[in-house]
Amino acid sequence: MRHAALFVFVAAVAALAGAQAAYPDHGHGRHHHGRGQSVVFVQTNEPAGNRIVVYDRAGDGTLSQAGTYSTGGNGGTATPGTESDRLASQGSLAYDARHGLLIAVNAGSDTVTTFKVNGDRLQGSRVVSSGGQFPASIAVHGRLVYVLNSGGPGIVQGFWIRGHQLRKIAGSARSLGLANGNPPNFLTAPGQVGFTPGGHKLIVTTKASGSHIDVFRVRADGTLSSTPVMNSSETPVPFAFTFTPQGRLASGEAGTSSLTTYALNGDGTLADPRSASDGQTALCWIVRARGFYYVSNTGSNDLSSFQVGADGQPTLLAAMAATTHMGPIDLTVSGRYLYVQTGTAGTVDEFRINGDGSLTSIGTVSGLPVGQEGIASS
Repeated sequence: MRHAALFVFVAAVAALAGAQAAYPDHGHGRHHHGRGQSVVFVQTNEPAGNRIVVYDRAGDGTLSQAGTYSTGGNGGTATPGTESDRLASQGSLAYDARHGLLIAVNAGSDTVTTFKVNGDRLQGSRVVSSGGQFPASIAVHGRLVYVLNSGGPGIVQGFWIRGHQLRKIAGSARSLGLANGNPPNFLTAPGQVGFTPGGHKLIVTTKASGSHIDVFRVRADGTLSSTPVMNSSETPVPFAFTFTPQGRLASGEAGTSSLTTYALNGDGTLADPRSASDGQTALCWIVRARGFYYVSNTGSNDLSSFQVGADGQPTLLAAMAATTHMGPIDLTVSGRYLYVQTGTAGTVDEFRINGDGSLTSIGTVSGLPVGQEGIASS
């Protein structure tokens, strides 16, 4: 059954191809500066020059473009190259509210860019080596940042935030021991890096490279345990994750399109898995918002919604909470609004989150390039 499910996943996602669209640089538009301003950031991931597009969020949740900024690096494309999910990851763009930083990966040039965020303006870009091949996901906790490089063996590299730039931590690189090329295959590339809520552990999902959830211990000096605890996921292809209010890991697992939660023990082992499927195809990305969990089903071109009980049991709220343009991937939440990237159509689909967890479409931002990946909000 696992092999059959994986085949469906691969076939569905690989089918989401689209023609490359030209993306105009609109330059810097109007800018607003004010307390409580809400902004959405989108990463274009263009191989010839990665950019960040900044959008102001209006009171009704709709977005208007405020400017575009070059990262000084290149976007990347996992193999075979026609998927909706060109970076094969969640969290390739991260906003750090504590330091007012936006951090972006440049998978095609093996670098990471930081910007200082000033309202809806990005300033003072700094570019550093990612410490590996094909950087695809970013984790931030306090001043500590880890970048997941998904090419080759899979390297996580640590950095300290110094001012508005990153400084590499000597001796912090750790290998996942994978066997990927550079660029990696989208199915076997690791999916996400992230800290536990307290910052004491760092988690990496390996997707189809063993279907493992790796857990590193974070030391006081910012380095990691020499090797991770490797946990097998309950269902195949663990991809993206978040956490419940009770501290359980909530993992989107693509092979059977399931949401699984786990108790995380002090020694890094996972226990008490509890799963529910949405019955769709290729559940990969996940976000928690207003007591609900929303997932992107890139093979079905829709979103599903779940609730998770205090005991960790997921319950499907709506198998088709909303339909999207082709190839939904990463998501972000700003206030009571949910924004969903589509890597094949080149849109950001806008939704209002209602009190009962249902979603209402409020518009679409179009004109972004096919292959965009990475979305965050302030």
